Amino acid sequence: MSPIYTALAVLVTFIWGVNFTFIAWGLESFPPLMLTALRFFFTAVPLVLFLKPPKFNRTLFIYAIGTFVMQYAFVFTAMHLGSSPGLTALLLQIQIFITVLLAYFILGEAVSRMQIVGMLVGVLGLSVIALNLGGDMPLAGFICILIAAIGWSFGNIASKQASKQASKQASEKASEQTALKATQQGTRVSVATSSTGKNKASALSALALVVWGGLIACVMLTISSLTFETDAWQLATFTEASLKSWLSLGFIVYISTLIGFGLWAHLLSQNTASKVMPFALLVPVFGMVTSVLLTGEVVTWWKMLAMMLILSGLLLANVKIKMKRKAI
Repeated sequence: MSPIYTALAVLVTFIWGVNFTFIAWGLESFPPLMLTALRFFFTAVPLVLFLKPPKFNRTLFIYAIGTFVMQYAFVFTAMHLGSSPGLTALLLQIQIFITVLLAYFILGEAVSRMQIVGMLVGVLGLSVIALNLGGDMPLAGFICILIAAIGWSFGNIASKQASKQASKQASEKASEQTALKATQQGTRVSVATSSTGKNKASALSALALVVWGGLIACVMLTISSLTFETDAWQLATFTEASLKSWLSLGFIVYISTLIGFGLWAHLLSQNTASKVMPFALLVPVFGMVTSVLLTGEVVTWWKMLAMMLILSGLLLANVKIKMKRKAI
């Protein structure tokens, strides 16, 4: 990738890493389900008025429920129960291994030997955390994060299917517009122009998926919060919330969600996924470092061991040596 794209990829992973600390600050004033509902309300409004909605089908709802409702509701709940920002950012990356397995069983995608080795190494890192539960990672928080990772993985599969559908529609539309323009002008239109149009359409489709998926999630999360956090829904909760919590919510919504997902979608539209996705390995690193610096999280030997094992597993999982499905 070019230096500017590399810098943008590092910036996005930094934003997503530090976001866990902002979540912890937001939870100082709001209960987890309410904070999650507020996140997706402001993510969706007012952008839903300007972005064309994706096709409302089962794929969109699975994406919204898995990526937004399950992932963030359980992550926010885990941190509310005492899980530290750094460990939460690290443990959540288990979703990559789960996604590989789901892609194998649901989509029939090939799995490499290195991915299998990587998953085994990642499980060792998971075991290190499991053997040191308590304090920064209570048992309930550990379970919540695993559920969040499973939800995110299902959302990844749905997102992949939705992206294929959107890319196909965008490609067909761009081809039609190119052909029409060429016919009207009586000249050839460059392939680069057509490609640029498809890239922009793909990026907008990804942002529309986030915004409209966020609207669906907001409705579900608001109902859940009203059911389980009834006492929190009073004027005092909002008027007495600290400025730090409100600013944290603003960071979560506008910087982490809209700008973060927007830049990531742009990077994926301009570069191959194999070049972009490995940068996601920096998220738990930035998450742990910023948690230590901003919240005073204590770094222990087992946290460092767990991080090295999980990140090593993720690196191995990105080595592509394909094997046939029947070999599993």
